[in-house]
Amino acid sequence: MNVRRVALLTAGGFAPCLSTAVGDLIERYHKHDPSIEIIGYQYGYHGLLTNNYVVFDEQARANAAILRDFGGSPIGNSRVKLTNSQNLVDRGLIKPGENALEVAAENLRQAGVDVLHTIGGDDTNTTAADLAAYLHENNYELTVVGLPKTIDNDIVPIRQSLGAWTAAEQAAQYAQNIIGEHRSNPRMLIIHEVMGRNCGYLTAQAAADYRKWHQEQTWVPSAGLSPERWDIHAVYIPEISFDLDVEASRLRAIMDEIGNVNIFLSEGAGVSEIIAELLEAGIEVERDPFGHVKLDTINPGQWFAKQFAQAIGAEKVMVQKSGYFSRSARSNARDLELIGSMADLAVECALRGEPGVIGHDEEDNDTLKAIDFKRIAGAKAFDVHQPWFGQMMAEIGQAWEAKEVLGH
Repeated sequence: MNVRRVALLTAGGFAPCLSTAVGDLIERYHKHDPSIEIIGYQYGYHGLLTNNYVVFDEQARANAAILRDFGGSPIGNSRVKLTNSQNLVDRGLIKPGENALEVAAENLRQAGVDVLHTIGGDDTNTTAADLAAYLHENNYELTVVGLPKTIDNDIVPIRQSLGAWTAAEQAAQYAQNIIGEHRSNPRMLIIHEVMGRNCGYLTAQAAADYRKWHQEQTWVPSAGLSPERWDIHAVYIPEISFDLDVEASRLRAIMDEIGNVNIFLSEGAGVSEIIAELLEAGIEVERDPFGHVKLDTINPGQWFAKQFAQAIGAEKVMVQKSGYFSRSARSNARDLELIGSMADLAVECALRGEPGVIGHDEEDNDTLKAIDFKRIAGAKAFDVHQPWFGQMMAEIGQAWEAKEVLGH
């Protein structure tokens, strides 16, 4: 395939892979053929609709590797749903009566883009496939090759999404300082709220990473440095159910014995109960352009704090969120390797005109390949039956059951 111009686009929420992926793609294309022009749409589909892009010049191409040292996204993200026309009109991204898919496709055509790399979740990549299909129907061939980005690690059928390992590691690091607050007041309840709308992967992995750090430390109980006080006493994720009264009784016993309780909470845990309470009280639930409940407006951490504080006799409650700290970090060593291998294959596929989302296919022996866009979906549930998770929950002493959850 004769590739003259490549476009990059990052979309959705941040993850600790975006800068690295952009840098890796620039570097690999430049090494393959310096004559290939590379552009980056600013703020994802927002930039595609407004035809706002930057051309990566010689300086950018020569220094692309430096992007691995940073988090965030060098070309910016946004939450734009191309099929939500009214929202796009309200935001001034399209005119009344315009078809956003048509506007975006026409901008790609006018820019002379041969290959579009989308770095995002299921919505980002399936939307890109719709664009390619529209252009094909209108006699313009565009190869779309996506990279799977989400800290929730919930893209079907991809084993490991980019940035999720780093996000969990960073959330665990954040927790080290937050849990250090446990002696700032008698009978402290600390809730570490972790991102994860539908999937508990990030909370579970962050808890496992934190406990690995915990087990590696030297403790001095006689000096007040107690491993029990620094441990995690409960993990709540969307995929498990528990009896609130039973848990309150268990945590009350811990509070009475050691003087503090530490909880890792997925922001998606208990959301259905919180929404039901709000609606019953006549309170409107805010949603984003994709129809998702804006979790920061319903405060799951505060809701759980309210449920437990009095029951366990907490004198002080602290709810802290690690989401923005963890998702904007630079890639760690494991993610650097994973991103590099996926970027290699993404460029190979693009150059031979093979579309799809790059990932290890769980339904094909974890083979790394370009997966058909039609097979990509979101809201993959975290597998709570993995031995390491069951062992961790047993060590914590928490009784739980696997929920029947939506997802694939």
